Amino acid sequence: MIEQDETSMRETLARLRQEHRELDAAIVAIEAHTPFDALQVKRLKKRKLLLKDRITELEDQLTPDIIA
Repeated sequence: MIEQDETSMRETLARLRQEHRELDAAIVAIEAHTPFDALQVKRLKKRKLLLKDRITELEDQLTPDIIA
């Protein structure tokens, strides 16, 4: 992997992790108020799950395969 690509991937990974944390905080804040918009929470949770999948994908690409 080219060093520039790895750096770019790590920056993207950090940004995605930050967005994931922000979504988590937004969901908690919305759910703290009753009544809350269940559809909005569902959309945020779906976005959060997509981010988690992308984060996992990038982490897998950055972690070298070790053959035991």
